[in-house]
Amino acid sequence: MNTIIAGIENNQANFDYTMEELAALASADNLTVVKEIRQKLEQPVAATYFGKGKAEEIKTASEIYDAQLLVVNDELTPTQIRNLETITNLTILDRTALILEIFASRARTKEAKLQVQIAKLQYQLPRLQTGKKDQLDQQTAGNAGGGYTNRGAGETKLELNRRVIQKRISNLRKELKELTKNHAVQRQQRQKNQLKTVALVGYTNAGKSTTMNQILALTGAKQSKQVFEKDMLFATLDTAVRKISLDDKKEFLLSDTVGFVSKLPHQLVKSFRATLEEAAQADLLIQVIDGADEHAKEMIATTEATLKEIGVTDIPMIYAYNKADKSQLTYPVAEGNQITYSARQVESIELLLELIKKELFKDYEEHTYLIPYDQGRYLDLLNQQASISKQDYLETGYLVKAEVAPKLAGQLAQFLSE
Repeated sequence: MNTIIAGIENNQANFDYTMEELAALASADNLTVVKEIRQKLEQPVAATYFGKGKAEEIKTASEIYDAQLLVVNDELTPTQIRNLETITNLTILDRTALILEIFASRARTKEAKLQVQIAKLQYQLPRLQTGKKDQLDQQTAGNAGGGYTNRGAGETKLELNRRVIQKRISNLRKELKELTKNHAVQRQQRQKNQLKTVALVGYTNAGKSTTMNQILALTGAKQSKQVFEKDMLFATLDTAVRKISLDDKKEFLLSDTVGFVSKLPHQLVKSFRATLEEAAQADLLIQVIDGADEHAKEMIATTEATLKEIGVTDIPMIYAYNKADKSQLTYPVAEGNQITYSARQVESIELLLELIKKELFKDYEEHTYLIPYDQGRYLDLLNQQASISKQDYLETGYLVKAEVAPKLAGQLAQFLSE
């Protein structure tokens, strides 16, 4: 569908960036951007968002470029949508609705679909009967298709009233709560097993899934454990959790969370809060950043603002600048809590793993133990759970030097030989 994108510049420091991003979001929804229009205003016009002259300019541009859709860089009021439709004779889609559409087309699991449905219905509540186009008159109900024109079956116009939608939201939330209970139980079990957790967070399309897959491949995970990856915004919305087993017997859980974007709709952040619990409960965060993108600083700011909104604070973080192969940066290089790397390079992933291990297992202890021969089960524990650097056989038992987790160190304290 031929589409015009438009926005108001009101002294925003990152306005150019958000407009570039809006074009990318439109492309992600299978829309063809034929024209970009901007207006400088201190504040949007209450009734029409754009000034009257600019709205007429948009109408003229739509006739020249044969456009059917106008995508606006902010969230609009019902009045603004209705009036812009009247003036321009175009279907109007604001930034929030566009992102919601993309999420609807990407949702695969039942949980993700429920989250998107709740967010879309929350967005729709104040916008009932906004205009003749009724752009949201079919709410997705498990829609997995792509593009603005492919909404899937949903609520009919007669059903679109506040009471019905509120009841629908309530029912969807109950259903989602049952699903998230299972996730909570799984997290509790992992905590009981004292498995440390690492969460990949960051901007959409920064390379989180690619990084995860390369870590899985390097550590010998089966091909079936790989997660979906594609060079597109919001390629996946589903949090994937995989167990990583290292050569030195250390293990941790790695999760790949949903990507962020500037002006991420509040409805979505709220709906995906349960999914993002993987990040909130992590022992270590890896913020994957597109190091080749000139807007990397803005992406970092967006990610950290979103994490703060969902209550993710005071968790150690590694800043992982990916896609160095597409820039002039030297890689792989690690310094402090930062790494410059390429997820496609084995040496980069090896260095990233070393950085993860250094941060994640810094509470591990190295001790020497003398284990009597009749207490061989404790040697078995060391062989299964610890990294043994030296082992000798003495008259009195096994002399073993090993790096162990705090829990195991407590179990073996009686055999310390230091």
